[in-house]
Amino acid sequence: MATGFISLLFSLLSLLFFGISSYAKPIPSFPSSIIQAEKISLSTPNELYHEKFFTQVLDHYTFRPQSYKTFQQRYLINDKYWGGAEKNAPIFLYTGNEGDIEWFAQNTGFVFDIAPHFKPLLVFIEHRFYGKSMPFGGNKEVAYSNSSTLGYLTSTQALADYATLIIDLKKNLSATDSPVVVFGGSYGGMLAAWFRLKYPHVAIGALASSSPILNFENITSPYSFNNIITQDFRGESENCYKVIKRSWQEIEDTASQPGGLEILRRSFGICRNSISASSLQSWLYTALVYTAMTDYPNPSNFLNPMPAYPVKEMCKAIDDPKTGNNTFAKLYGAASVYYNYSGNATCFNLDDDSDPHGLGGWSWQACTEMILPTSGNNKDSIFPASEWNYDDRATFCKAYFGVEPRPNWITTEFGGHDIKRVLKRFGSNIIFFNGLRDPWSGGGVLENISSSIVAIISKQGAHHVDLRFATSEDPKWLQDVRKREVSIIAKWLSEYYDDLDPAY
Repeated sequence: MATGFISLLFSLLSLLFFGISSYAKPIPSFPSSIIQAEKISLSTPNELYHEKFFTQVLDHYTFRPQSYKTFQQRYLINDKYWGGAEKNAPIFLYTGNEGDIEWFAQNTGFVFDIAPHFKPLLVFIEHRFYGKSMPFGGNKEVAYSNSSTLGYLTSTQALADYATLIIDLKKNLSATDSPVVVFGGSYGGMLAAWFRLKYPHVAIGALASSSPILNFENITSPYSFNNIITQDFRGESENCYKVIKRSWQEIEDTASQPGGLEILRRSFGICRNSISASSLQSWLYTALVYTAMTDYPNPSNFLNPMPAYPVKEMCKAIDDPKTGNNTFAKLYGAASVYYNYSGNATCFNLDDDSDPHGLGGWSWQACTEMILPTSGNNKDSIFPASEWNYDDRATFCKAYFGVEPRPNWITTEFGGHDIKRVLKRFGSNIIFFNGLRDPWSGGGVLENISSSIVAIISKQGAHHVDLRFATSEDPKWLQDVRKREVSIIAKWLSEYYDDLDPAY
């Protein structure tokens, strides 16, 4: 189970995405499966943070003896710029995602960049059941062993963890009046928004970047995710779009011929282990999805080493006249942008189920409460036509975990329907950033809800691009996004200090 999501994505994508299984394709995880932390200019992570642990309660919501068990929850802290408790200097809290918290800390440069200005204490809390924050004695095999143990892996428990930890930390630091602003990207962005709504007495505001809080059944179309990917590639080149669109059938036709799998192996540089049409298709699908998500305006190493605007580079490879009419040569060049931009790979392993950042718990979350429909494809999609089918997902989850998903629980717990009408009456101080090149933006908040719940939209933006470390090469639109976010956060803090002490 340690690599549950990884095997789930790669083994099932081959069966599910192309419509030859009765089970439903799980949602793409917010991060990738074959990933490395983004390289930063500092020499060691310890220059960014110190690792600490907090004794956390297993179950915040019942009073059974089992609920009083505890586990060690990891958090990372940086006090280099903190103005101190005596000055009520702020605390910037990152709500951890579905993976190792160090990976997210090293890829959330925005809070480090603005720290000299705001003088905050920086805290990154790791999500339970990920990284080193493993209940049941820190034993991942035990924690992931069955639905009885995994049942404590929920978003509501995670939010309660964050509230409990930060309240205790403020008390220990004699910083009870220090305002807390929460930050998060992707699933962490969803948690940041929900944290502000559920714990307004703990956090005065939230920056929720690329957080698809509306990507649930009967709110967001299941076609939106892949439609945006289609638009990303089609917007670069009509030929690029057409080559990818027709490739799925060409792969199947080739695989069905005598010696066809060997042709595919040689064409795509696949290592000499198992290969099938469906596994190759899922491998290509993964590259296309994650390249669209991280179509950043400068080189990155968030998922894999990639150039600036990697979607454009993929289409350049596909449109290269040197490859003539050879669809597979074109796709090989495109896939290499994602899988081998560094040029170090000698072959590609379709059976790679490595999980270097501990993402395996996402398969459980995707089978219980995080039912985000993303697999619909209309006739114009870059992927084969398909329909989202909840029953398929439920069938898989029952077989894999023995649980029935609750597709309506998130909207019951946090809301989502008629969000503008509802939140403008009681919510406040949330920034929703979305880049429209990010396929998850289809489930994001794309218009202002009120004067203090604001949507910042960038047509060129990709997945939580605003939270990345700033560089001298950042385009003006990205600089403007960050300036606006800083201005809004400064306003929140100013209003807080005015309420705390009118003479401030």
